[in-house]
Amino acid sequence: MVENKITLSHGSGLQATKKLIQEIFLKHLGDEILLSLQDSAIINVGKENLAFTIDCYTVNPLFFPGSDIGKLAIYGTINDLAVMGARPLFISLGFIIEEGLEIATLEKIAISIKEAKNRTKVEIVAGDTKVVEKGKCDGVYITSSGIGVQILDSFPFLNSITPGDKVIINGPVGEHELAVLLARGEFKFQADIRSDCQPLWDVIEKLLQDCQGVKFMRDATRGGIGGILNELAEQINYGIQIYENEIPVREEVKGMCDILGFDYLFLANEGKFIAIVEESQASKAIKIMKNSGYPSASIIGEVKKEFSKKVKLQTIKGGDRILDFPYGSQFPRIC
Repeated sequence: MVENKITLSHGSGLQATKKLIQEIFLKHLGDEILLSLQDSAIINVGKENLAFTIDCYTVNPLFFPGSDIGKLAIYGTINDLAVMGARPLFISLGFIIEEGLEIATLEKIAISIKEAKNRTKVEIVAGDTKVVEKGKCDGVYITSSGIGVQILDSFPFLNSITPGDKVIINGPVGEHELAVLLARGEFKFQADIRSDCQPLWDVIEKLLQDCQGVKFMRDATRGGIGGILNELAEQINYGIQIYENEIPVREEVKGMCDILGFDYLFLANEGKFIAIVEESQASKAIKIMKNSGYPSASIIGEVKKEFSKKVKLQTIKGGDRILDFPYGSQFPRIC
């Protein structure tokens, strides 16, 4: 690694995060299942394939338009299980709480978690709480782990992806990260942008039950769809072509990105996922998503044999450019 110390870029979900994982964690902790670098580990137990995942939440502020750290912890964990084809069942939660946090704030978070678990019918089965000195934590951090059961006897992996497969997304991108940044008050203007934080299991379950051509899914959180597709292209040794005019994005998001110089393709989402689907089944997949409450679901690209390990964006004006994988992000703690 070039750096001798951890920087905020190492938490971006982009190139810096990838280097940190590969050069530190996988170097020393790289057991076989971990090396697959999936959103959840798949563990065979008897006749069942269990999915097991873990995530940490340090979002600032704790409450923001459309969601809060409590719902984010539950839905984020559920979505990491869902994209591995697993029905979410059980969640554990760990809280690191700053001395001086208002009890009313913590209770508000607990109520939000209760609402999220009731909506998704998961059970919270274990937890832990630690309190640190004032100034040693920013309000509250949450670590969550989840267990689910895969609903298919076999779930496709990366080696099933071939040129011609379509790239699909279930709705507009970029809303979550902008909602969090606006809630921080870092910009001297306002916009009607809310986090897209929501659980994805219902639509994914229908997709897996009714569409036979799903080959890969990943929720597009840190690093956005640009980060996910760059990682995927490297893993499958194919190129990925995406089309700017097919990518759903709200005008408010596009306008803010134009003003601030952001690329919405690399902004974090908390209710969007990328699916790679066999070409003959792509239209069916879109129909399922639209019938499940995602009217903006769209085919945004395809897998190509050319430009191996690269993502190419065809712009609205018809030109092509390689969608480079950024090193890091200047905005930490958006999830």
